[in-house]
Amino acid sequence: MSPGVDESLLRHLTPSVTAVLVRRGADFAAAEDAVQDALVEAVRVWPDDPPRDPKGWLVTVAWRRFLDATRSDTARRRREDLLEEEPAPEVAPGVDDTLRLYFLCAHPSLSASSAVALTLRAVGGLTTREIARAYLVPEATMAQRISRAKRTVADVRLDQPGDVATVLRVLYLVFNEGYSGDVDLAAEAIRLTRQVSAAVEHPEVQGLLALMLLHHARRPARTAPDGSLVPLAAQDRRLWDTTAIAEGVEILQAALARDALGDFQAQAAIAALHADAPTADETDWVQVVEWYDELVRLTDSPVARLNRAVAVGEADGPRAGLAALAALDTALPRHAAVAAYLHERDGDLATAAQLYAEAAHQAPNLAERDHLTRQAARLNRR
Repeated sequence: MSPGVDESLLRHLTPSVTAVLVRRGADFAAAEDAVQDALVEAVRVWPDDPPRDPKGWLVTVAWRRFLDATRSDTARRRREDLLEEEPAPEVAPGVDDTLRLYFLCAHPSLSASSAVALTLRAVGGLTTREIARAYLVPEATMAQRISRAKRTVADVRLDQPGDVATVLRVLYLVFNEGYSGDVDLAAEAIRLTRQVSAAVEHPEVQGLLALMLLHHARRPARTAPDGSLVPLAAQDRRLWDTTAIAEGVEILQAALARDALGDFQAQAAIAALHADAPTADETDWVQVVEWYDELVRLTDSPVARLNRAVAVGEADGPRAGLAALAALDTALPRHAAVAAYLHERDGDLATAAQLYAEAAHQAPNLAERDHLTRQAARLNRR
């Protein structure tokens, strides 16, 4: 990105500009391509000639790129009709269309997994690699899935919004990526989830919002001043955002009272138990295990089973945790890190050090890799 261009502004405007093009008749794949062309042009032009209305500028340039791409004998009549509707510069509406675009991407013609992947790539701004990691699949597999989704929606109008569950899954994955990296991405996911919560009566919307707030409340304590990762047990809980925690707990209680338990509510309940404990040692691990049992029942997720093994290790001792871990695939992301922690708790420092080093090699980001490397070095010095 050029020094003179605000990358966060471009990221914020991209979904809204794409939505304008879709409303005006562009299919989603063509709209996305046109907006990407406009962003490239913005990087080239804005440092020397910044527009007074960035969104209006992007809409105008993207629309022209779309029209250029559709010029052909078979598309001429439609192109001329669209040209008459071209918005003038600096008069583009200021309405935030991001959430609407999330719903439009969850099109009935797509499977839920394809809709989520497409939205994460086109609207959430995640890379194919990040999406593949979230889905626990190879990057090449995810690239093919996204390409197929684009081809599927290329010939349809995105005028049939998808269901709430698909949109919630997208927001959840966007938040997860932002929580481990880009602060703005996590905050944007919370903002959009608040909008869904205000518009839709659905206990899982409340569950997701509560989950996000409870996790985001811990963000100030997750890294040390030098940028290194601080595990939950070692965090200074005085840095946690108590206002966000209180709001998250209140929202969760209202959702649970509706007696329509879903996996977001179960995850939020686990987060609430961590938030409620004055210290790590005072965590009610028995209840945490019980909630993980509910989560496994609801989702049968291998990630939930992995986290449950950690909770079992805290509630019933490290050997019980290792027994729970033994039933899981060792190729599961962070399996080695969990095994290292439980072996260290059990006193097998040599095995723990080896596993920490292995986990560091597999870490999905630099902060986690450095943390695990330090753990291995700490045990090797003993």
